[in-house]
Formats: sequence, structure tokens, C-alpha cells
Amino acid sequence: MLINNNPASGISVHLLRANDGSLVKLELSGADGGFLFEGMAPGKYNVAITDMMVTAYRSADIELNKDLDLGNITLNASTTALKEVSVRSAKPFIQQQYDRTVINVEGSITAAGSTALEILQRAPGVTLDQAENIRLRGRSGVLVMIDGKQVPMTGEDLATYLKGLPANALERIDLITEPSAKYDAAGTAGIIDIRLKRSKTAGWNGNVTASYGQGKLPKGNTGFDLSYRNNKLNVFTSYNFTRRSDRLLLTLQRRFLNADGSLQSGFDQDNYTDNFVNAHLGRLAANYGLSSSTVIGFTSSLYASDIRTPGGNYSLAKNDQDKGVSYSTNSFLNYRYRTNPSFNLNLLHKLDTAGRQLTVDLDQSRFNTREDQDYTTRYFDLQGTEQRRPYLLIGDLDGYLTVRSAKADYVQPLKNWKGRFEAGMKSSWVKTDNDIVFYDRSSGANVVDQSKTNRFVYNENINAAYVNLSGNQQLFKWQVGVRAEHTHNKGVQTKNDSTFRNNYLQLFPSAYGSYQLSKNSELGLTLSRRIDRPSYRQLNPFRYYINDNTYQSGNPYLQPQLTYSAEVTYTWQQKYILSYNYARTSNYILSLLIPELGANKQVQETSRNLARFNYQSVSLSIPVEVGKWLSSTNNILAYYGRYVGNLANTNIRNGRVAFNINSNNQLKLGKGWMGEVTGSFQSAEILGLEDVRSICYGNVGIMKQLWKNKANLKLNVSDLFYTNKTRATDRATGYLEHYVQTRDTRVATLSFTYRFGNTKGLPKPKNGGAEEEKRRAG
Repeated sequence: MLINNNPASGISVHLLRANDGSLVKLELSGADGGFLFEGMAPGKYNVAITDMMVTAYRSADIELNKDLDLGNITLNASTTALKEVSVRSAKPFIQQQYDRTVINVEGSITAAGSTALEILQRAPGVTLDQAENIRLRGRSGVLVMIDGKQVPMTGEDLATYLKGLPANALERIDLITEPSAKYDAAGTAGIIDIRLKRSKTAGWNGNVTASYGQGKLPKGNTGFDLSYRNNKLNVFTSYNFTRRSDRLLLTLQRRFLNADGSLQSGFDQDNYTDNFVNAHLGRLAANYGLSSSTVIGFTSSLYASDIRTPGGNYSLAKNDQDKGVSYSTNSFLNYRYRTNPSFNLNLLHKLDTAGRQLTVDLDQSRFNTREDQDYTTRYFDLQGTEQRRPYLLIGDLDGYLTVRSAKADYVQPLKNWKGRFEAGMKSSWVKTDNDIVFYDRSSGANVVDQSKTNRFVYNENINAAYVNLSGNQQLFKWQVGVRAEHTHNKGVQTKNDSTFRNNYLQLFPSAYGSYQLSKNSELGLTLSRRIDRPSYRQLNPFRYYINDNTYQSGNPYLQPQLTYSAEVTYTWQQKYILSYNYARTSNYILSLLIPELGANKQVQETSRNLARFNYQSVSLSIPVEVGKWLSSTNNILAYYGRYVGNLANTNIRNGRVAFNINSNNQLKLGKGWMGEVTGSFQSAEILGLEDVRSICYGNVGIMKQLWKNKANLKLNVSDLFYTNKTRATDRATGYLEHYVQTRDTRVATLSFTYRFGNTKGLPKPKNGGAEEEKRRAG
């Protein structure tokens, strides 16, 4: 397409049915003015263009029975002066698609002032366990990505990172349960891809946001983004600052049992932990069109956080009669500093006008951590007399992780199949070095505690290649692919000079097919094989001190878990979706508590490989529209997971049918007012050795559009009835634990956003692609 003999880029092109004018597909013209509609069924169509930049255009009827080149379309620039108009369509918070669930964070009122972790917890099928590990549809093994790059952490570290990522920096979250071979093979439960905001408009534009929330402790964030776009250049920058205070309360009763089940000893413990977080996230990205067929770009970001964590616990020791005999107190103050600079360089080159193209990505990220820990433990009899000298422990926990990756992807349309051929290669190199030193200063001098001191160095190289084929034969759509990944790693524990190595090649096939049963119904089937490698922290064998009764420890002998899965999906009227999923995982990586039944009566938090995990689920998505004032999205999930194996001297054959129900309701109240009510219910479930009770909570919010929709003011209350509390029981041979965990989840937040700039749509820039290896860095 041409405007005054110049390529007409960024123009919306509509493909309409000739008989009734209904919209079939929408595309945006590229930098060369070209556009492509793929996979269209034979028939009569019109091409229509209604854009403020040009006069309206509609073609004559086009008879399509083979590939067709429309030639040059000449458009006339619009000369009509328009007053500024802002038209915004409110997307539902949750959109269910056949291959993924999309969480539109921008469109949510109750998301205002929240963090990425809190948004995830409200997403259908997403739950957090007591250690804040993310689960998808009742399964662990979730791959978390930000803009296609994996977050380099797991467990508590990942949760802390996502707490520092404000919701106002997010555009949407994709929950992908059955990824194709193009994706890294990691993520046996699926992929959670968090997409940050990017500009979609021409010229200068941006927005500023600020919020304040009050729970038991205050929370706030502020940020801005600014961008500039024209036909060749796209520059984007943003900055977000988060300052949050959170409180965790944990009460637990631990009992150590004899072989006959009688009580041997135990203790009751009350714990509190406060987290004071300052987090900064800055981003800068640019794309430049070297020609009509070549675009280069870069993306850079810097995440930095400092976290101060004071806390303590009271522990009452009990005898075999369940009576108190002594108590201890533990107070601690930890400081953690993290910096994460990352950089991506990317290239897009169109090889011809038929759609063949090549993309290249080069990525480098570094994650630096410095942590100082200070613990004081005191021991008393029941009369309050100190029994022995206090135990004073300080720790220096320093480490870094470097991830480098290079990947290339090739795409070629297959006209005869109305599909395409995809192929690609990727190599990644990871190095992590953790140097942990603890000092016992109980005697007044700093004496190195060799039982807790260690240095762990880990290197990993993964080389991968994949091919994908897809086609669209009228009623039948299909895709098949296979990915090969060769992994070589080496871990060195300097203490005891121990080393482990792994070297293996794995194939990961995937396939998808769908058949249109009628005008309103479609049936699909997806098959895949995937892998989850242990995180770098899970492999690190050092002891991470928690308190006098509990410590964490890695396991260098952990093996990857492998999953075969199948999913059948039925879609009706393109909005009601019913699916059934079956998965079988071998060498399942299970986080668990292992009691040490000797004189110390300590509990180790660690990970072990369970023989297998069998999983089945049925999910149903039900969107409801009531007039123009209510839009409701409801998701129901029923699942059954069975754990089989032997761990912690316990023969495990555990499983239970569980349910997750999520409802999001948006109300249009008129005159710029909107409301939102969300609710979530998670039934009781079994997680390995843990029996978790049900949880139910709700959130409410209201929004007012201001200044001709350039600004909005939002007020929301999360966990309105303060019911989001975790209650669970752990059982193993010789051990029983009950606990209740409460977080600062009931929060009232006021948020203000102001938008400025143009509203002309353009294609958004390309993101980079360092992937699976980063998730495991935590």
C-alpha cells in the first residue's frame, strides 16, 4: 500500500466477507506497506481500510480460490481535521482461548496497586503453596517468563522478585498449558508468560501511575513510561519503583513419633517475619528499520532491590506427655541486595514478500546477590531462667549467576498446506557461583562454622534445535513438531571437594490437531513431552539456616522430571471451552520436610525425586454477558493428582479430587464509572506429604474515568473478608506437623493513572528470548 508514493506502514487492514460484510481477520501493514492474510478458506472477500490517516477504502469483491497478490493499493491521505477522540474498549480481565488463558491486567480495577504475584494468585487455576511456590492447575513445574525470558528464580526468591514487580507495569499474563516445540522444553505444568507494557501508538506518548495501599503495613508504587514511534524508529523507556511492607505470621505444632505412633517429643512455635522491600525496575528498548525488510533492535533492563527482613519466633519444647519442658527465642535481621542487568540484541529479516523470515536473538543477563544474616537464639527453662549461653550466628551469602544465550528462528509459509514451516536453534551457557560463610560469635569472636559454610560452583550448557510444521485444510487444523535438547552440566562443592556431572540428549515431540464439527463447535487434541530440570538452588547442597529447629538444604543428586501429557479441548461458539488433561511424570521433584529423628530433632526442607506423579483434570470456562452492564468470566477446574513413591521413610500413595473456582465480574455503571468483583475458591488438596485445607477469598474495586478518559482513579480492597489463610498438615513416618500461615492480604489501595500522547496504532517492537535456564537460578 502506498500513500503519496510512500509505503503505508501501521495501517489497519480488514478482511471482510463479501456477502454480509462481517470481519474475518485484521492485520497491520508492515514497514514496506505490505500485509498478508494466511490460511483463508476459498470464497468471496473484500479488503477494507478505515483509518484516520487515510480516506476510506474498500475493494471490489475478490474471488479467492488460490494464493493471490493484490498488487499496489494507492491510498489518499486524510485531510479532515478531527477533534481529539479517545475510544477505549474495556477488555475482560480473563479471556479463555483454545491454547491459553489471557489475564488482561490493564483492564482490571482490582489489579491497581497490586504486584505481579498477587495478580497471578487471582488467575484461574493458579495457586501458591505455603512457601509461595507457583502451581498451575494443581501441578508444580511451572515455567515463569517475562516478555519471553525466563525469570531466574524459583520458590521464595521468585515470589520476592514478583512482589517487586508492580501491576501497573504489566499489560497481560498468558497461561499456556500445552506449548509447542518452538518453546523451550521446560515447564511440565505449562508456561506463565508475563508481558510488560509496550507502546502501541505513534508519536510521543506515555503514562504515569501512582498508588498507595494499606493493610497491616503500608504498600505503594509509582512509575512512568514514555515512547516515541514513527515508520522506522520505535523507542520505549519506563521506570517503576515499589516500596512495600509485608507481614507473615506462622504458627506450627511439630510432633516426633515412635514406631508405634506414640509421642516421643515435639514443640509448638510462633513465628513472625516482616519484609520491607524497595525495588526499582528500569527498561529501555528501541527498534529501527534499516530497510523495508530488515529491522534491528535492542532491549535492556535493570532490576534492583534491597530487602530488610526482621523477625523472630518463640518455640516451646514438649516431652512425651505433650507437656512443656523449656522454651527458646530466636530473633533475626536479614538484608538482601539483588541487581539484575540484562541486555538483548535482535534482528528481523524478511527474505522475500512471500513471508519467509529469519529472526536472531542474543541475550546476556547477570544476577548478583549479597545477603547478610544475623541470628540470636536464647534458651530458657519454664521459669524464664536462661539455661545456657545464647547462640549468635552471622552469615555472608554472596553469589552471582550469568546467563548467555543465542538463538535463531526461521519461518516459511507453506501455501499448499495453508500453513508454515518453522525451525530454529538455540545455545545457552550458565554459570553460578555461591559463596556462603557463617560465623559463630557466641564466644565473642567470629569463628567460622564449617557445618554451614560452603562454596558451590555450577556450569551448564544446553544446545537445542526444533522443527514445526502446521497446516489448515478447511475444517482441520494441525501442527506437529519435535525439539532436541542436549544438556551438559557440572557442579562443584568445594567443601569435601565433591563433583557431579550430567550429560544427556532428550527429544521432546509435540502435536496439535483440531476439527471443526459444526459452525459453532470445534474439537482439539494436544500431545507433548516436556522436562523440568532442578533449579540451581535445589542442586546446591549447602545448609541454609532458618532457626534452631529448621534448615534448608539442596540436593546435588536431583534428576530432571519428565512428563507426557495429552489434552482434549471442546470449544462452543468460540467462547465456551471444556477440556480434559492427563499427564504422567516420572522422577517427580517434590519439596518436602524430612525430620531428623536424632537428639537434635531438626527438620530439613529439601527436594527429592518421587517415582511418579499421575494427574488428571477437567476444566470449563463460562463467559456470561448480561446486557451491556455486566461481563462475567467463570472458570471451574476439577483435578486429581496421585503421588507414588517412597520418601522420608514413608510409603507415599497420596491423592484427592480437588476443585478450583474463579469468577471475575466487571460492571459498567455509566458516566465513566466501572466496578469489579472477583472471587476464588480452592478446595482441600494433597501436595505430596501435605494435606492442605480449603481457601476462599474475594476482591472488590471501583474506577472512575477522568478528563475525557485520559486519567482514571481506582479504589480496591483485596481479600475483603481476610480469609486467604493457609492451613495444612504434614505427615511422614515418625513425624506430624500442623501449621497455620497468615499474610498481609487484606489491603485497601487507591491508584491514579494519567495517559498522554497520540492514539494511532502501530505494530509493537519485538522482544528478546533468553529462556528456560533463568527460571532455575533461585
